[in-house]
Amino acid sequence: MARVSQEHLDARRRQILNGAALCFARNGFHATSMQDVLKEVDLSAGAVYRYFSGKEELIGAIVAEVLETVRVTYERAAQESPPPLPDVLIPRVMTQIQEVKPGKLDNGDWVFPRLMIQVWTETLRNDELSVLITAGYDKVRAAWAKLVESYKAAGLMPEEADADAMARTMIALAQGFAAQMAVFGAASPEILRDGLRALMSMRESAARP
Repeated sequence: MARVSQEHLDARRRQILNGAALCFARNGFHATSMQDVLKEVDLSAGAVYRYFSGKEELIGAIVAEVLETVRVTYERAAQESPPPLPDVLIPRVMTQIQEVKPGKLDNGDWVFPRLMIQVWTETLRNDELSVLITAGYDKVRAAWAKLVESYKAAGLMPEEADADAMARTMIALAQGFAAQMAVFGAASPEILRDGLRALMSMRESAARP
């Protein structure tokens, strides 16, 4: 019997994750059955269950992949000299997240923002998913904290700046923008860039009495 290559296994896993993400984004997590996923990816139950035990494992794998993409992007940014400022970095992250396969639905909506809202809701009732997303969020916060230290080393931020406070704020900004996209429709990351530049241009001395 011919041995199946790792490349083939990885491609099949990618096919299943892409199909599941489309189904969840299109119809919602609870309204999607495993039969819907099987139909989307055009595979047998045995082929799919070889990789994933069910919907919960599928959504967990999708979430882990997105969080890992974000973490790696921030950690690489911290190694740049000088590190990219938030008005460059956050839109970069949003663009990369949007481009995580499968990207868009047939109607043009981005898959990730719609999934994000559903994952947050599911996290409130699913302890295993909550543990997974909390661990991923903590890693992203830690990556942002490294980035803040890079800002300080480059003289772009005062030494007394609270790294964790900035990490939480920047993550919330990206999450909020994604939530807007999910609820109100697609928007270009350039909007986020321009808004951040406007905020960063404010002068504290002029804003305070």
